Amino acid sequence: MQTGIGESRRRHRRGRLMRLAVCAVLLATAGCAANSTPESTGSAPTATAPAGPSVLKTIDPAALQATVDATAKELLIPGAVVVLRTPQGDFTTVSGTTLRGTESPPGADTWFRIASNTKTMTAAAIVLMAQEGKLQFTDPVSRYVPDVPNGENITLAQLLTMRSGLYNYTDAPELSAALDADPTRVWTPQEVLAIAFQRPPDFPPGAEYAYNNTNYALLGLVAEKIDGKPLATSLQDRLFAPQGLQQIMLPAIDSTSIPDPYSHGYMYGGSAFALVDAPYPPDMQAAARAGTLQPTDYTNQNSSYASAAGGAVATATDLATWIRALVEGRVFNADFQRQWLDSVQPEDPANPDGQQYGYGISQQRFAPNGSMYFHGGELPGFNSFIGYDPDNKVTLVIWTNLTVSLDSEHTANVLLLKVLDHVYPGIPLAPPGSPTPTTR
Repeated sequence: MQTGIGESRRRHRRGRLMRLAVCAVLLATAGCAANSTPESTGSAPTATAPAGPSVLKTIDPAALQATVDATAKELLIPGAVVVLRTPQGDFTTVSGTTLRGTESPPGADTWFRIASNTKTMTAAAIVLMAQEGKLQFTDPVSRYVPDVPNGENITLAQLLTMRSGLYNYTDAPELSAALDADPTRVWTPQEVLAIAFQRPPDFPPGAEYAYNNTNYALLGLVAEKIDGKPLATSLQDRLFAPQGLQQIMLPAIDSTSIPDPYSHGYMYGGSAFALVDAPYPPDMQAAARAGTLQPTDYTNQNSSYASAAGGAVATATDLATWIRALVEGRVFNADFQRQWLDSVQPEDPANPDGQQYGYGISQQRFAPNGSMYFHGGELPGFNSFIGYDPDNKVTLVIWTNLTVSLDSEHTANVLLLKVLDHVYPGIPLAPPGSPTPTTR
C-alpha cells in the first residue's frame, strides 16, 4: 500500500512502490563500505558486513535543501520531509507546507499516513508470536482464518513474503469507486477480503512473488486471533511501547483524523490513481499544470480499508528509530532476528542478486559491504519511504504529501533517488520511468 495500498499492479511497472527505485539506485552504488563498529544491540545478530573504510559523501545541508526544494517545486509537491541520519550526524530537511494556501512548514515530528510501511509492523508482530511459540511460519492460514480460498495450502510465511497467489483486493475497481463515493466509510478486514475472495487466485501458493495487500489483511486477522485483542493494541503492546515509540499508532477503525501536528495529503483525481496503475490523461495533466485543476485533499479518507496492510500514522522521527531498531536486532531475539534477516527472497528468480522481499521488508545489496533494508508506502494523499543501511549506519525517511506527480511518478521515490546522490558516491540519477521502490 504505497506501498502503500494501491500497489500490486502498479508495483510491477513502476516499482512496487518504493522497492525498485531503491534497487536501481543502490545497484549503482558499488563501493559503499562499513564505516564504524556496529553499536551493541544485545545478543541478537545484526545485518552488518565486514568493517571497512567509509566512502559516504560529506553531507552538505545547503545542497540537500536545494535539491529537496527544487524537486518539490518540479513535481508540485505541497510539502516534503527528509530525515537522514549518518555517522556524520542527523540532518532534517523540510520543504513547503502541510496545508495548501498557508505557510505551515512540516517537520520531523509532523504526523502523516505511512501506508504500507505498516507492513513492517504487522510482520514484526507475527514474528514475535512465532518467537513466543504461539504460531509457526509453516502454519496454514486456514488454522486461524476460515473461508480463505485454498487456505489449507497457503502458509503464514507465504503471506509474509507475498507468495500466496491470492487476488489483491486494492486492484478491484469497486474499491476505489466506493472510497470516492464515501471517503469516511468504515471497512472491516472481512469486507476487503471478500472483494479478493470473489476473484480466482493469480497463481498457486508459493509459485511466484506478487506484492499483495490481501496477504497482510489476513495477517492482521491472524494476529488478532492469537492475541485476542485488536491489532492496534497488539502493535502498541508488542512494538511501540517496548521501543519507546510514542509517535506511531494504528487509528481506531472509525477514525478519520490524524494527531496534531499533522500534514494534509493531496492527490489529483480519484483514488484509483493511487490504488492501481492508472496514468493521468493528458487533459488532466494540462489542467493541473495550468492551475485550473486543483488536487483533492484526501487527509480524512478513512484508512480502515488499509488496516494491517497500510493503515498506520506516524512521524518521521519515530519511523527512523523504528526501522533502525528492526534491522539492528532490537525487536526479536537472536534466533528470530536471523530468521527475519534470512526471510528475504529474490522477487525475480531470474535475478537472484536483485531486489528481495521477506517478512514485511525489502532488501537490496548494492556492494560487498553495502545493503539497505527498506519499505515504502502510498495511499491517496501521501507517499513515503523508510530504509536503513546497517553496513554504513545510514537511516533515511522521506515523506511527501502528494501521492504521485502529474507524470505518474511516485513523489517520494523521485526524491529518494536525488537524496541518495547526496549520501553515496557514484549514483547516476535514474531517468523518469525507471523502476522505483515499493510503496503500496
